[in-house]
Amino acid sequence: MSEKFDVIIIGAGPGGYVAAVRCAQLGLKTACVEKRKTLGGTCLNVGCIPSKALLQSSEKFEDAAHHFADIGIEAKPKLNWKKMQGFKSEVVEANTKGIEFLFKKNKITRLEGTGKILSAGKVDVDGTTYEADNIIIATGSDVVSLPGIEIDEKKIVSSTGGLELSDVPKDMVVIGGGVIGLELGTVYRRLGANVTVIEYMDQILPGMDGEVRKEANKLFGKQGIKFKLSSKVLEAKAGIAGVTLKVEPAAGGDAETIKTDIVLMAVGRKPYTSGLGLEEAGVKLDDRGRIEVDEFFETSVEGVYAIGDVIKGPMLAHKAEDEGVVLAEMLAGESGHIDYNCIPGVVYTWPEVAAVGRTEEQLKEEGVKYNTGKFPFMANGRARAMNMTDGFVKILACAKTDRVLGAHMVGPNVGDLISEVVTVMEFEGTAEDIARTCHAHPTLTEVVKEAALAVHKRPIHI
Repeated sequence: MSEKFDVIIIGAGPGGYVAAVRCAQLGLKTACVEKRKTLGGTCLNVGCIPSKALLQSSEKFEDAAHHFADIGIEAKPKLNWKKMQGFKSEVVEANTKGIEFLFKKNKITRLEGTGKILSAGKVDVDGTTYEADNIIIATGSDVVSLPGIEIDEKKIVSSTGGLELSDVPKDMVVIGGGVIGLELGTVYRRLGANVTVIEYMDQILPGMDGEVRKEANKLFGKQGIKFKLSSKVLEAKAGIAGVTLKVEPAAGGDAETIKTDIVLMAVGRKPYTSGLGLEEAGVKLDDRGRIEVDEFFETSVEGVYAIGDVIKGPMLAHKAEDEGVVLAEMLAGESGHIDYNCIPGVVYTWPEVAAVGRTEEQLKEEGVKYNTGKFPFMANGRARAMNMTDGFVKILACAKTDRVLGAHMVGPNVGDLISEVVTVMEFEGTAEDIARTCHAHPTLTEVVKEAALAVHKRPIHI
């Protein structure tokens, strides 16, 4: 029997490493199991961070090629794909090494290998057994494909393979019009690929506000992405010359054949729970393969907890981080709380898309009476000065109390702008609270203020 800990965390992604740091800060003897050579999980290694590096680089490339001339800068950029990939790798390395530093600083024991729960209080790591009063499962999620379509990471790639292509393809088909598909599709479209997005639903970005979805579809279409909505992919077969797909209308009908160089499979992710010994240990899963937990994140086995993508809720790094902090504090005898209605979501295309709280569709379905305030970036001085006037901010507030129920944005930097509304919602604030708060001029944040003013039909600049 090896060393005993207060807490052993399986998985060093955003949920796991943040939980480890907070546990250590609170005086708990903490270990974290990770099978990768580097820390940070999917997010830092093959997800959020590298994709944002490519989004940032490709955005600058497109600006130089197509938009700088509009503001008096003449440029003819040349793509150096190898250098762009190198920059992405440098960003990933800096971030993963940053987590290593945090582990050393907080005296967290790193257990490199594959973790498996033997029973309550016992974890096996590649043949060595460790004991802990508490075990936290934070193994994140994995890619999924469609039935009968094999991801080879060469011609039919997941988001992981999509970050490592040897060159920019001439043609790319993205299966799935959600966040991952649109972000990586945008990267390659900017760099010269002909990109077609195939989506089973009748609109992109399933689950988001209907008005935002339509606006995003329009804007991405103007940028050059082609959309095949209400369409079902029957098969995708890789060959020497590329990939051949069979696609039919979602409602049924005649199938068509599409040929492309690369297929990006982006139909979603699944909880990563295989190989953890959950069934043998008695940890229950729901009908979607997620680990069942109570309000304290405890599973059906006492002393075994789970956070992040392996439990219900949006598969978002910041959701997992917050759960990790709250659980660590509860294990240390403190209290913790998460309002899942206040978890923002962001799509890092350009313009960006951001949302928090209820959509109009949800409020109507729930029978909640609400007021709407909407303001376009076109009427904002800073947006005009930036030559980035597409999109709008929409705020939804309770018709009776004026409490903010949700906000939905598409436009420049809305991934940052959404935070103001999240804070107001956390404090159960109102649209009037935002409207009465002084916002610096000229800034994009004024669009949020004007949208709040519009809730009560009194915007100033439109």
